[in-house]
Amino acid sequence: MASLHRSDDASNDRRRANLRTAAILVSIALVFFGGIIAAQLVGANAVGIGILGFAIIGFLLLTVGRRLRGGAGK
Repeated sequence: MASLHRSDDASNDRRRANLRTAAILVSIALVFFGGIIAAQLVGANAVGIGILGFAIIGFLLLTVGRRLRGGAGK
């Protein structure tokens, strides 16, 4: 019975990690498309590049912050 609980815990942890990864990838796609749409509406390519740059830096800072806290290593 104990091994069954360990398997369920591992499965739940894997599922949570997969959902977290999916949420991150969806948010990246939304920000990128948002940057492209904003650049088309404003008419300046610099706006789109700026939004994408801020998004990339933001996601990197988020990832590094989680690693430093120990959240992603568990």
